[in-house]
Amino acid sequence: MAEALLLELGVALAVLAVAGSVARYFDQPVIPAYIAAGILVGPHAPTSVATVSLQLVSESAVVETAAEVGIVLLLFFLGLEFDVGTLVRNRRRLSAVGGIDLAVNAAVGVALGVAFGFGPIGVLLVTGVVYISSSAIVTKALTDAGWLANPESEVILGTLVVEDLVIAVYLAVVAAVVGGGGTVGSALTTVVQSFVFLTALAGAAHFGTEYVDRVFGTEADELFVLRVVGTTVLVGGAALSVGASEAVAAFFVGTAFHGTDLVHRVESLVVPVRDVFAALFFFAVGLGTDLLVVADVWLLLAVAVVATTAAKLASGYASGRVYGLDERRSARVGLGLVARGEFSLIVATLAATSANPTIRTVVPAFAVGYVIAMSFVGSLSVQYGATLSESFKNWRRGRESL
Repeated sequence: MAEALLLELGVALAVLAVAGSVARYFDQPVIPAYIAAGILVGPHAPTSVATVSLQLVSESAVVETAAEVGIVLLLFFLGLEFDVGTLVRNRRRLSAVGGIDLAVNAAVGVALGVAFGFGPIGVLLVTGVVYISSSAIVTKALTDAGWLANPESEVILGTLVVEDLVIAVYLAVVAAVVGGGGTVGSALTTVVQSFVFLTALAGAAHFGTEYVDRVFGTEADELFVLRVVGTTVLVGGAALSVGASEAVAAFFVGTAFHGTDLVHRVESLVVPVRDVFAALFFFAVGLGTDLLVVADVWLLLAVAVVATTAAKLASGYASGRVYGLDERRSARVGLGLVARGEFSLIVATLAATSANPTIRTVVPAFAVGYVIAMSFVGSLSVQYGATLSESFKNWRRGRESL
């Protein structure tokens, strides 16, 4: 048994290495490549191609546990970048752009869920999938395009911060509702329990920052990585045990490190660990994806891609105007926020645990197809952002001259 699991894990890592290299070579985002790798060698792959079976990796406990660690470390690093002081200082403008972003994009998600016949829980899950932009993909795209020094990046990153806060509450509620039997009433106890846990954790992270340097400070790199990763995973596991979101718990652990002298060391030593486990998380999503089911939701997928791209462009443009940016840079705000990624897939993993068979199969399949499409659309939006924003500016001028 152990040898089979080790072999499967080795195959998974090797396939991920190849998929990531191919994506990098063609200057494409790696997340869709990692998901595609899981689909290619997972239990839903073709039984044989030229008499060779491609079903090389199963949805084993080893891969599933590694995927959970990936979720935890992804959210830990998001918390690491979270500055409470910046949020407080810019609270009015951030509240405005966050409100615009939430109202426009959540409304589209609700409309999609209702139009395609999902019940209340299904609508809630679909809304979460399409609402939030991918912090990982957006940040990397901005860096590669050289936008981080531009005025529009402040609006984009500010919107991501607000989305992180909203999704923290959202994930806590959804994890409790879905885990509590699929109804709000049966999940009430779990909701209260998870909020008590997360509130206590948030308080400990905020007021305990001054002790972080003392607790985690060690000259040995090995011990430092073990302390950081071990604490984060332990807190994530404790959160799951009481019905709270392990992702949100890890986010708060990350906030405890922000502003300490350890941030640079965490980023230099723990990032490779995060990237390996994050790759396994996206791979695990691919393992559970049946392309035939994705094909069954092609209409929902097509409508969602068009509608939610338009919604992000509109809300981003409006947010840019709130910050006083001109039309061209405001258009770039919308282009920069199009990509969806890790959060949508976290919602998909929650949906996969639902007792409702329709939600359990349709929502994850939709989420995977949606993330693959939107990660490409979002990356291309930034890559060709200068041309697209200039075209938008000229179009606006043409309309005003009529």
